[in-house]
Parts: sequence; C-alpha cells; structure tokens
Amino acid sequence: MKAVWYERFGPADEVLTHGDLPDPTPGPGEVLVRLHATGVNPSDVKLRAGARAGAVMAWPWIVPHSDGAGVIEAVGEGVDTRRIGQRAWIWNGGWQRQSGTAAEMIALPSEQAVPLPDGTTFAEAACFGIPAMTAWFTVFADGPVAGKTVLVTGGAGTVGRYACQMARLGGARVITTVSSTEKAAHSTAGEWVNYRDTDVAEAVTELTAGTGVDRIVEVDFAANQATTLAVLKPGGTIATYASASDMRPALEFYPLMFKNVVLRMALVYLLDPATRRRGEAQLTEWLAAGALSHAVVPAGRLADCAAAHRTVEAGGKLGTVVLEV
Repeated sequence: MKAVWYERFGPADEVLTHGDLPDPTPGPGEVLVRLHATGVNPSDVKLRAGARAGAVMAWPWIVPHSDGAGVIEAVGEGVDTRRIGQRAWIWNGGWQRQSGTAAEMIALPSEQAVPLPDGTTFAEAACFGIPAMTAWFTVFADGPVAGKTVLVTGGAGTVGRYACQMARLGGARVITTVSSTEKAAHSTAGEWVNYRDTDVAEAVTELTAGTGVDRIVEVDFAANQATTLAVLKPGGTIATYASASDMRPALEFYPLMFKNVVLRMALVYLLDPATRRRGEAQLTEWLAAGALSHAVVPAGRLADCAAAHRTVEAGGKLGTVVLEV
C-alpha cells in the first residue's frame, strides 16, 4: 500500500517519506479499513516533530495521524462480517500505535471504526476523532446544557467551532471569543467578542446582564484564567483541552475554590469506553440529521503530507487540514 511514514523526529520536509509499505491484515477483533481521507491535527504534527518532552521513537517507523475515514474491506476473527463494505470514521488511529491513517489502509480494533452516515463525506468524517469528540466531551461531560450559557473560547478553532454548534444543539446560549469578524462568522456562534480589541470579561458580563456563564470550553487555560474568574458563575465548570501559552500555569486555587468551580482537564485519547459510545451515538444522530457543518481545509493527496503538516504548523487555517487518500 502507499503510505507516509517517518523514521526519526524532525521537520516534515526532512523526515516524512511517501512510498510503499506492506498491506496490513486485520487480527482478531480488528477491521481493515481502506482509507479515503486522513485528518492532520496539531497533535500529529507535534508528535512527528518530537515536540513532546522525552519523546522517543517507539518503533523503527511510524505512520502518522489519528483521524481518518474510509470503507471496511475485511474483518478479523470475531468481527461480524456484515461490517464489510460499511463506511466508517476512525479514532485514535495513531495514538500509541505504529500505523496511523496516513496510508491507503489501516487495521485496528473494530470499535475504533465507527459507522458513518451516508450524508457525510469521508473528508468531513476525517475531522471527527479529535476535534469533534473533544468538542462533544468538553461541552457535555458535566451534564446537559439546555438553558445554560456556555462560553467557548477560540470559537473559530477546529474544536471551538464544533463546540459552538454542539452547545447550541444541546439547547444552550453560546458566546464565543474570536480575533476577527471573519472568524466570528466561521465560528457559527450568534454572539461573539473580539478579544483583540475588547475586554472579554466586561463584554461577557454585559451580554449576560451581570450573571456570567455556566460553563466554559477553554482553548488556553493559562491565558484566560483571569477572565474565567470574572465571568464564571459559582458552581460553574471549566472544561479545558489546552494551555499553549503556558504549559505549567500558576493556578488561582482559592479564587477558583471560593466559586466552587469544577476544573476538567480533557484529553480525548483517554475517554473511557462508555463515554465514547455516548459521544459516538450523539455524533451519529446529528450527522444523520445533517445538523453539523464541517470546516474541511483540502490539502491535496497523500504525497502532499509534508506540505499539509506545514500548513498546520503555520496556523491561520480555518478548519481541519485533510488529505485525500
């Protein structure tokens, strides 16, 4: 099969190879998926670059990317043969595994290939594993949001855009922060604050008539902690999935404690099976109803993988970078 892999960490142009690898075969409990699209997430780029502290190559070569979508072509022992021919999207394809989705085929546990409704394209489905599931979990991990006010920071980001949509679908009032009117429109949120030219705490306080917000889906915990303290209601929840501005932030413990705040750290790779099944079921329901819009950034074909990684590293793109396979 054609695939992309790296044998050492480093810059995309230097370490990514496009060539031939042996076709995988599904083992017991596994399915073989012929991929049609692979998503490129920031975590994939960081892993390839060796940016994680203490990073070591766990295998002689690694096929990157965790997200993708395609058609199940074969099944291993113990898997219902009726799955053959089924459209599916992939999660954790490259998480602690040698072979991710930057290839024509992938063999992985059956539960990691989720049935895909016909109305959703493979390119759109390549956005689900990390961005969409992170959004679902950060919005709903602490219960329903109907009648609540949810602040989504960074609503134009890949996770934030889905979070804005999902919170609205759940019956919440959604306010988001963005850096431009273009990004405000992209976010799909009806109410937004430009954090570059506006005091977010003052604006959100005014928008909520002084009551504040019930939940925050947080893209940068360290950068926004002061705003959080100003706008979060007592008993509110912060669900944060990143803190890029400071990976070891000083925690305002007592101010947060005296608001009786729940601080949830979200890592989508480690969702427990029951929670993930609930998320998959909700995503499937929304997809079947055509309730979600998707922001796909087409980046070419598998041979263009290095350029796709550079696009992610450069920032500024609006959506998930996706390669056709």
